[in-house]
Amino acid sequence: MSAIFFHNDEQRQLALETRDHEATKFTGTIVTEIIPLDEFYLAEAYHQKYYLQQVPELMREFRTIYPAVRDLVNSTAAARVNGYVGGYGSLEVLKTEIDALGLSAAGNKTLLEMLQSQRRIR
Repeated sequence: MSAIFFHNDEQRQLALETRDHEATKFTGTIVTEIIPLDEFYLAEAYHQKYYLQQVPELMREFRTIYPAVRDLVNSTAAARVNGYVGGYGSLEVLKTEIDALGLSAAGNKTLLEMLQSQRRIR
């Protein structure tokens, strides 16, 4: 199921407008539901930062920085690295922010080399 959850009327309206705009690009029907967010359940720990977990060298560094799972889950830096490892973002942006992600020089090198060699950046 695909869904867009909204918190307020402004978000709901934006979601509806976006859906309608995107619908003009397709011949089929967009079936993504737009529904209010009633409750949010955090995924189990093994689902957190899924792509990042596939790179043990980087996970070791983040576990050192964030020994508590909650801190890792809440980490913006870990979320950014997870996205890059998952193939989202641009190499140009990564290069501008890599020093702020908290990784060691070796971790930075691992991340850059991995993404460049796999061409996973979209």
